[in-house]
Amino acid sequence: MFDNLMVLDHPNIVKFHKYWLDLRETSARVVFITEYVSSGSLRQFLKKTKKNRKTMNARAWKRWSTQILSALSFLHSCDPPIIHGNLTSNTIFIQHNGLIKIGSVWYRVFANELPVPDELRSPLKIQREQNRDLHFFPPEYGYVADNPAVDIFSFGMCALEMAVLEIQCNGDSRVSQQAITQAAQSVEDENMREFILQCLSLEADKRPTAHNLLFHRVLFEVHSLKLLAAHCILNNQYLIPESWLEERTKVIDQNTIIAEIRRKHKPAIVWRYSQVLSLELDKFLDDVRNGIYPLMNFASSRPHILSRGFSLNQEEIQHTKTPTPEPVEVETRKVIQMQCNMEETEDTKRWHLTLFLKLEDRLHRQLSCDLHPTDSSKDIASELVQYGFIHEDDFHKLASFLEEIFHKHRCSLRGTH
Repeated sequence: MFDNLMVLDHPNIVKFHKYWLDLRETSARVVFITEYVSSGSLRQFLKKTKKNRKTMNARAWKRWSTQILSALSFLHSCDPPIIHGNLTSNTIFIQHNGLIKIGSVWYRVFANELPVPDELRSPLKIQREQNRDLHFFPPEYGYVADNPAVDIFSFGMCALEMAVLEIQCNGDSRVSQQAITQAAQSVEDENMREFILQCLSLEADKRPTAHNLLFHRVLFEVHSLKLLAAHCILNNQYLIPESWLEERTKVIDQNTIIAEIRRKHKPAIVWRYSQVLSLELDKFLDDVRNGIYPLMNFASSRPHILSRGFSLNQEEIQHTKTPTPEPVEVETRKVIQMQCNMEETEDTKRWHLTLFLKLEDRLHRQLSCDLHPTDSSKDIASELVQYGFIHEDDFHKLASFLEEIFHKHRCSLRGTH
């Protein structure tokens, strides 16, 4: 189970980096390292918002709901499906840039999977059964095997809390069904209310899937063509100069028509460049880069195959020594821009390569080396991944970029001879 958690990679799921066993004669523990989330839980945010007598605007509600569903859709489409089983406003976290991440995906490992006696598991049972969180779990919870519908009910309760900031329990130790119904009816937006009530259906088979909910009309905020274009730009940003957007908008005639809707017996509706501010586009590209507008909801639902985690029998565990592992540096940031320079070395027998990389957190990295006649673009890219200079997903991108540079260089050499 832990090995499976380590391969999960989604912008809206708290990353599980590493784990190891700490076995001693009288005790044993699992030590694990997760991604740091800077701005606390969703529950803390909602409490602070209510305390300051503010409300959560519909746009933020749509963005956050989409991100949570994107994560759930990813988990549920794994093979085998991963059920979160403990989704509450306390296990959803917020980054400083507004990105939502769901955590505690490993909770079920401790609650259900580990072969430990009941007396050792009881603190977790108590935690799960705390009255203040019981309303996040559907009526069938604990009576049937966990399935994706459990997470959908929990998400619906989170979506309701985001809409109303707090579900009143009127001094009771737990939130009643009547309080939930009243909170749902207080949601003014009809589409939002219908969306939430679908998720909170008491019949599990009537709850929609996370993938289907992503297409619900209430979540529609950005046109799919605009979103696809933004992802296309960001995926190929290493080919685009940093000031490309600003320079491009300067040379465009602001009165040029981008799109036009022609109507019979009525004036056409036109959309001009002057109606699109470049600063807004920059902010939108940043939001897409940070994962606020995931593309997953426009992709077909397909299973994500997870490697089968290995397990040791009890005898092997007792004789296995687990020293603190040596840290392995792996680059997690992706390259958004690449530049390259090649010049002859002093002996003119070899060429010197200098590579300028800009990472997604705006960090600049300069790398240089002498090229040997046998060096290929793939060899260089592979070494950069191996030594933690670039993300493994950037391997093919960098190899193609270098191959193009080498090809131009070879062509220029032939032209001089």
